[in-house]
Amino acid sequence: TGLGPNDVTPEATHNVLEKEVVGISETTRAYGQRRLPLSMLSRGLSGVRGKTLIVNLPGSVRAVSECMDSLFPGILHAFRMLQGQGH
Repeated sequence: TGLGPNDVTPEATHNVLEKEVVGISETTRAYGQRRLPLSMLSRGLSGVRGKTLIVNLPGSVRAVSECMDSLFPGILHAFRMLQGQGH
């Protein structure tokens, strides 16, 4: 999800999303920014297609783990909302 010529994940994701969930991507970037200033270069997207939540995550295992830490418990609430359980 970076700036390299082969980093096309955000564009591919954009093509399949029905609804973008900007707050998820903002959260992962903000969380990463406190740990590694270069995370500001992330172009990851997040959103929904049908009842599926799609989240672009970084390329390193450590960064993925940190991003997942930043998303809970909010992401669990998103799953309940997608199933029609509301707030």
